[in-house]
Amino acid sequence: MTPGERDAGNPGPVVLCLTASGLAVARQVAEALDAPLHGRVDRVPAEAVAAQFPDALAHARNLFAAGHAVIGVCAAGILIRAVAPLLSDKRVEPPVLAIPEDGSCVIPLLGGHRGANRLARRIADALGTRAAVTTAGDIALGVALDVPPPGWRLANPEAARAAMAALLSGAALEVEGEGPWRAAACAQPAPAPAAPGAGAGADRPAGPAQAQRIIQTEAPVTGADGALVYHPQRHVLGLGAARGCPAEEVWDLALQVLEAAGVAPGAVACVCSLDLKADEPGILEVARRLGVPARFFPAARLEAEAPRLATPSEVVFAEVGCHGVAEGAALAGAGPDAVLVLPKRKSAAATAALARAPEPLTALRGRRRGRVTLVGIGPGQASWRTPEASTAIARADELVGYGLYIDLLGPLAAGKPRSDFPLGGEEARCRHALEEAGQGRDIALICSGDAGIYAMGALVFELLDRAPDRGGVSDAARRVEVLSCPGVSALQAAAARAGAPLGHDFCAISLSDLLTPREDIVKRLHAAAEGDFVIAFYNPVSLRRRTLLAEARDILLRHRPADTPVLLASSLGRPEESLRYRRLDALDVGEVDMLTVVLVGSSQSRLARLGEGPRMYTPRGYARRIDASAGTDA
Repeated sequence: MTPGERDAGNPGPVVLCLTASGLAVARQVAEALDAPLHGRVDRVPAEAVAAQFPDALAHARNLFAAGHAVIGVCAAGILIRAVAPLLSDKRVEPPVLAIPEDGSCVIPLLGGHRGANRLARRIADALGTRAAVTTAGDIALGVALDVPPPGWRLANPEAARAAMAALLSGAALEVEGEGPWRAAACAQPAPAPAAPGAGAGADRPAGPAQAQRIIQTEAPVTGADGALVYHPQRHVLGLGAARGCPAEEVWDLALQVLEAAGVAPGAVACVCSLDLKADEPGILEVARRLGVPARFFPAARLEAEAPRLATPSEVVFAEVGCHGVAEGAALAGAGPDAVLVLPKRKSAAATAALARAPEPLTALRGRRRGRVTLVGIGPGQASWRTPEASTAIARADELVGYGLYIDLLGPLAAGKPRSDFPLGGEEARCRHALEEAGQGRDIALICSGDAGIYAMGALVFELLDRAPDRGGVSDAARRVEVLSCPGVSALQAAAARAGAPLGHDFCAISLSDLLTPREDIVKRLHAAAEGDFVIAFYNPVSLRRRTLLAEARDILLRHRPADTPVLLASSLGRPEESLRYRRLDALDVGEVDMLTVVLVGSSQSRLARLGEGPRMYTPRGYARRIDASAGTDA
């Protein structure tokens, strides 16, 4: 995995074992990769694995969707059937490998462009067996031109396919510069001899293609005539910027520094700066455009580089606590043996410097910008969880949330550090997530349904928006990145089970008066009743609160028919799911608990008795339009 992949939080591999007879091999693989081992329920002992799963196809599919490399000690067909519905783009799909239970070989099925072949060889070495690699380039040359080794970057990946085709057709390989491809050139097999009996006038294969060039350089050269250009990522770009400095100004300065140093953008391993700048848009934008990670250091760490600075500044020291941001960050990121290639250059509001390490950087120094991902997991059913949510969970350093919601993740959460908070501890869990992210960690804040609908999303932003003296979070926490993964909300899940009750205008009202004054809730009930909205009631009752739902029923009965359909949907998407239909005038509070969503139709909603059972829907007026159109035609 490259530094960029690690910084993006790409999940690591997971080893699957389906039977006890494959357990010894699976353990060897898991130990060799330092990866978690998951086993099939009732077939692999629970004490031997990190997590268990009941359905191999569903579990492999969920892991693949989350971005994990999937290594199955099982028949290849099982893994193929599992991931087949998800296949779309080989450039982004994670590796999938199959290993027979006897460990006789390692078969990379998918992900040759994402390191599957390297992974297969690593596993094969650990097992003392062979990797059954099938990609043409690896077989013919022992290399994959579009997957350079860690610390190297292909500047023109769009040319790799034609280059590989040329080599497979017999073209000679010419390598310029020092680097990993020199060995590939030395190992290149000789072209195949002409077929016997191919004499003058006979049909014979076309002659060898023009020599394929590979250029290994730090310089900003172009791949003329189809040459492939590989850059060693030895350089670190140090940046500083005044608060709110325009991104284009920082970007232009970065390009000026690289041009002055004669260094290609692809030879930059990362962008570094002071930790106070972890949320500076201009610096983050430079890292994004270069396609590299951004790393940050505290002032004390940058001050340790003071003896190596070319242009130390007392003014900068007085302001931020170190004698140089750009130069110090470049040197700190490139390491103790690095040299300053280009001292600090300045624009109106930004600074930049460039340092060079003696070898390509495969392990980055400094701290990532922290991240909190608001993850809506839906009602709990894995198939209703989005791939984006699964990926966020898989890459997270820690899961934070109400314990039940984390438990609903099943094997996907196995082995993950987690912080469980009780009901009523909402502010504490959001504050914990933000403060941990402030230390450079990737935190997934787990919410049922959608994180932005009666969940933790609004509270996270409220804490970030509060002043420190009014209960806000620390400055470090305020600099974290906040992402949100949408989830299937309870009202959507209930509506899907019912039919189409949200076919026309609807609203959602929480009946919890814990945070909202009761009089405000009642006012909203009257407005929704008068507006004839379909209404989804969240938090309809609790152990101590039993009267508001009955009051809501009585208010609605003043504005819509007594036989208005009502759906009581409990534990949606879980084995204990229950759906019950009632008339509005027969709505009994005793049937409702804290896991129930109450969906009340409008005056236009209908409950149709169809062959597969009752279906609740709210027409949008198409019938009137059709009738009107028919009348006009008549």
